[in-house]
Amino acid sequence: MKKTVIIGGGLGGLSAAITLQHAGFQVQLFEKNKHFGGKLMPVQLGDYSFDFGPNTITMPNVFEQVIEQTGEKAGDYFEFVKLPVHTRNVFSDGSEFKFSSNPEMMEEEIQKLDSKGARNYGDFLRETGRIFHLAEKQFFPRIFHSWRDYLSPSLALSLAKVRPWETMDRFHRRYFCDERVIQALNRYATYVGSSPYRLPATFAMIAYLELVEGVYYVKGGNVRIAGGFEKLARKLGADLFAETEVQKILVSNRQVRGVQLANGEKIEADYVLVNGDLLESYPMLVEKEYRPRFADLRIKSMEPSLSAFVILAGISGRHSGLQHHNVYFSSDYPREFQALFQENRYPEEPTIYICSSSRTEPDRSPGGDNLFILANAPALPLDGRVQADPEQYKELIYEQLARSGLDIQSVLETEKVFTPEDISHLFGAYRGALYGVSSNRRMNAFLRPPAISRDIENLLFVGGTTHPGGGSPMVTISGQNVARWIIQKEIE
Repeated sequence: MKKTVIIGGGLGGLSAAITLQHAGFQVQLFEKNKHFGGKLMPVQLGDYSFDFGPNTITMPNVFEQVIEQTGEKAGDYFEFVKLPVHTRNVFSDGSEFKFSSNPEMMEEEIQKLDSKGARNYGDFLRETGRIFHLAEKQFFPRIFHSWRDYLSPSLALSLAKVRPWETMDRFHRRYFCDERVIQALNRYATYVGSSPYRLPATFAMIAYLELVEGVYYVKGGNVRIAGGFEKLARKLGADLFAETEVQKILVSNRQVRGVQLANGEKIEADYVLVNGDLLESYPMLVEKEYRPRFADLRIKSMEPSLSAFVILAGISGRHSGLQHHNVYFSSDYPREFQALFQENRYPEEPTIYICSSSRTEPDRSPGGDNLFILANAPALPLDGRVQADPEQYKELIYEQLARSGLDIQSVLETEKVFTPEDISHLFGAYRGALYGVSSNRRMNAFLRPPAISRDIENLLFVGGTTHPGGGSPMVTISGQNVARWIIQKEIE
C-alpha cells in the first residue's frame, strides 16, 4: 500500500485525501490549525456564527462528486440551497440592481439602467457559457507541467477561443454601456484576486456560473463542505491530524522521502502533497538547494493577488434592505484598482462586500444579522511595512456604509477584524494574498506554477496557487487532478 502525506487540510488537500484513500492509498494529512478547510474557517462570536470564507459558492457538483465517487451520497454530508436572488449591487449614486439566475428577472433589472445591455444579455450569457464549457472540458481537468503542454494543436486552438488577449473590462463593454452594470460585472475579477482592467476576458465565465448555474449556500454554513470532506476521509480510513505542523519535507537524491513534524518526528511517504500557498510553503518546507527551478528570486518576481480587510460584525435586529450577498461599490473603480496594484495601498473609498448568511438561515445568528464585511486590500509589501491602521480603516468602512444607508455602529453587538497580516499568519498565505499569484499577467493566468515539482520526484501541489486557480471549486478540482495523476502513475 503506497503511503501519501498531505500537508494542509484545505478543500484541495481534503479532496485529494478522499480520492487517494478510496483508491487504496494510505493517507496521512497534517493541518497546523484547529480546523480543516483552510480559509473556509468557522468563527463564533457569542451567538453569531460566521464563515470566514468563501461565502459565495458555485459549481456544487464539484463538491458533490468528491463524495459520490466513493459510493456515498453527498446529501448525507452537506445540503446546498440555491439563492434565487443572490446579490444586491448598490452604487455611489444611490441606485441599485440585483443579480439573479432567473434570466427574465435579470433582463428586467438591467433594463432599469441599461436598455442596450438588456437587449444584449442573452448574447452575453451564450458567450460566457461557451467560454466556461470550453474551459471546463479542456483546462480544468488537466495538470500542466510546463508551457510545452500548451503546444498540442487542440489545446492551443482551445486557448485561442477563450478570449485570452482581451481584458474583462473590454469584453463587458461589448455588451453593456451603463458604467454601473459594467462595474458590477467587473467585480468578478476579484474572485481570482485580480484587476478587471488587466485580467483576461476568459474569466468572464464566472458571470455564467453565477447568472445561469446559480449561487448556492450550504445549510449550517459553507464550512459544512469541509466538515463533510473531513468526515468522509476519516470514514474511509485516512488519518487526519489537526494542530500538527509540518516543519520540513525530507528529500534524498531528488526523491521525496517524507516529512518532519515540528516536534521532530519523521514520517516516511512515497508521495507528499502540499496543500497551501506554493509561494510561501515551498521555500519554507524545502531547502533551496533542492528546488533550483523554483528559486527565491523567482518567487519575489511574481505579482501576488489581492488580500482582504475583513470585519465580522454581529448586529442587533435585521436590516431590511440586505440580501444574502451585498456589494457597495466605490465611485471610481479604476482608481480603486490603481491604488491596490500599482500603488500597493489601501483605497480611500473601497468597494465593500457584505455577506449576511442569517438572511437565508436565521439560526446562524438568532438575535440579528451576522455581517461578513470585506474590502479588497493590497498584498503585504516585501519590506514588511504596515499599510493602514486597522482601527482607522474599520471606522472608514463603517462611515462609508452609513452614508449608503447601513448604520452598523449604533446596533453593533460584537466584532472581530482580520487584516492581511492575519491572513498571512493564519493560512500561510504569501504576502497575505488570498489567491496566490494574481492573474493580471497572461502568463500567470494560463501558466500558473505547476502542480508537480520539476525538481523533486513525487512532490506535488494542490490549492489556489497552482492550476486551475483560485476559488473553492477550483482548489477542489486541483486536489482531484493531482490524486488521479498519482493513481494513474501507479497503474502504469
